[in-house]
Amino acid sequence: MEKATAISVKKRLVQVGHWEGVSYLLLLGLAMPLKYVYQCPMAVTLFGSLHGFLFIWFCIILLWMEIKKEISLTQGGMAVLLALLPFGTFYLERYVFRQ
Repeated sequence: MEKATAISVKKRLVQVGHWEGVSYLLLLGLAMPLKYVYQCPMAVTLFGSLHGFLFIWFCIILLWMEIKKEISLTQGGMAVLLALLPFGTFYLERYVFRQ
């Protein structure tokens, strides 16, 4: 049997970036209204923790790629800026990794 090919670090970064982007949108679009309109702060705790974990994972992958010289410091900085914007990580592949 053949070994399964490992997913590339770049593809993993884009994948985690999309998860992080979805968690950010859920935090802003679902959890925040639940907290402030319906007085349900547990939603922010849950989605905030998930988003924080995914953001840190995203940053660790970025740091790993910069250490391995797979991306430049400028590309890494642009990726972090996109992660701070709603819907930003969905453009990660287009703006950071264009060939």
